[in-house]
Amino acid sequence: MYKLLLTVITAAFLMSAAPHKPTLYLIGDSTVKNGKDKGDGDLWGWGHFIGDYFDTTKITVVNRALGGTSSRTYRTKGLWDSVLSKIQAGDYVIMQFGHNDGAPLDDTARARGTIKGIGDEQKEIYNPITRQQEIVHSYGWYLAQIIKEAKAKGATPIVCSPIPRNVWKDGKVARNNQDYGLWAKQVAEREGVDFIDLNTLIADIYDQEGEAKVAGTYFGSKDHTHTLEAGAKLNAGEVIEGIKKLRLKKYLK
Repeated sequence: MYKLLLTVITAAFLMSAAPHKPTLYLIGDSTVKNGKDKGDGDLWGWGHFIGDYFDTTKITVVNRALGGTSSRTYRTKGLWDSVLSKIQAGDYVIMQFGHNDGAPLDDTARARGTIKGIGDEQKEIYNPITRQQEIVHSYGWYLAQIIKEAKAKGATPIVCSPIPRNVWKDGKVARNNQDYGLWAKQVAEREGVDFIDLNTLIADIYDQEGEAKVAGTYFGSKDHTHTLEAGAKLNAGEVIEGIKKLRLKKYLK
């Protein structure tokens, strides 16, 4: 009986002493996760493929992005709360928002826009989707709230600038380093968290390969925002290039 009791106590101690296997949560819009588990038709988000780069015996990768969301509606729909409730100390959160934040604040289609910039401006609106009054904040405000709440749970937040769209001018792809890419960087710096300039990393490759190849290889004919599988894999690889400079790199294969 004594030996059995000792064995049970020892096993319980070893289980309690086992290190926490961290989780990497991905949050964002359809450029991170398009559709459910197999993309939306032939269009994919980079979050579908990023797990291939990690040693899953050491970290779990969970893609909780949802198409159509902005930094605002990811919160107001309760999506961020569902992630936050699961976060434990030692986890990581990579966020990429911006593609939908430029939409109107209170249109009858989605009402998902945010105030431009990173300031404390706010506007009270009637939301025709929820049929309630709502205080809308800036893009930077919503990112900062996610960062602060993740840090409060002991997680490490990482901010990405939005991927570039297939939009060109004078032989160069359009960059967002004067709006959402810049604001994402500024928020990360202000909150003291890591930043991956994903927009620049990808845009540099696009410029090198040229408009014709980019359009034919990485984008379909449906729109200029969502990537084909090849484009999503390219983007995932560039996220990893950014991660290689961060503490998260220790979990890469």
